[in-house]
Amino acid sequence: MSAVQQRQVSSDEDGMRLDRWFAQNFPQLGFGRLQKLIRNGEVRVDKGRVQTSTRLTAGQTVRIPPIDDAETVKPVRVNSGDAQFLRDIILYEDEDIYVFNKPHGLAVQGGSGTFRHLDGMLKSLPNKLGEAPRLVHRLDRDTSGCLVVAKTQSAASHFGEVFRSRAARKIYWAVVAGNPNPRQGEISCFLAKQATTDGEQMVVVKNGTPGAQHSMSYYSTTDTASRRFAWVTLKPVTGRTHQLRVHMAQLGTPIIGDPRYFNIENWQGAPGLGEGLQLHARRIALPLRNGKRLDISAPLPPHMRESFDALGFDPDRFDVSKDPEDGA
Repeated sequence: MSAVQQRQVSSDEDGMRLDRWFAQNFPQLGFGRLQKLIRNGEVRVDKGRVQTSTRLTAGQTVRIPPIDDAETVKPVRVNSGDAQFLRDIILYEDEDIYVFNKPHGLAVQGGSGTFRHLDGMLKSLPNKLGEAPRLVHRLDRDTSGCLVVAKTQSAASHFGEVFRSRAARKIYWAVVAGNPNPRQGEISCFLAKQATTDGEQMVVVKNGTPGAQHSMSYYSTTDTASRRFAWVTLKPVTGRTHQLRVHMAQLGTPIIGDPRYFNIENWQGAPGLGEGLQLHARRIALPLRNGKRLDISAPLPPHMRESFDALGFDPDRFDVSKDPEDGA
């Protein structure tokens, strides 16, 4: 790359550290070289100076100075245990991508105090050129289900654009406290990050608030267990951090097991409910580079299967091919 580039941060890259963003988009650029470019002010975000730890926000513009494409990508170290673990959770694979069934509790990327994460494990599945696969979207640590990973830089560019253009259709299942009213509809609001004593969380704000980003999701009540529980099918239109979790809390029916956004006082569960966040990336459909369309679903994780059994929900009873706004 012999010229300066200006690249916009996508919605799926929202909240990503700058060094991780470069590792994903420019794997040939070593960390030491990146640090030097940042110190010299050659890398900027919205024309401002930055650090490797700077958190990016969707819509920001990153200035990328000329990078020598001939720089050698360092060979990755293969961990046979990580490689086998990843192979065991593959839902789909072709020459371009993997679709993994990400387990509940596994972080997608590293962060403060996080040393085991899927992005690091991907180094154990190098492609023919010795390059590690690349993330093209993300899931929260405690959200399970379909996660798309590109095998090459060219595939990452293609599928990154697929997600940015919203050509990928994502369907989630959740178990929530209470019954949504109305039973189905659209949630649209502006979200912004707010610092807390243990990190960051998203809050609903007015349009025009600094850092505010529009968010939108469709939801539909698939089944209920009395008035205390509901199985909800969700379709995010935008891809903001914690979007579905905040949206369901905003509706007054927070997702069970959510440590940040479950805000019902004196709430009591039910016998047999599984422990952990009850949110699952059930299905993803997206166009492949060969012109075909992939449509794949991930089975429920064990803790959500426990909750479905306890509440009498049958995951095989309903047609998951329907969109939430059409009814599920």
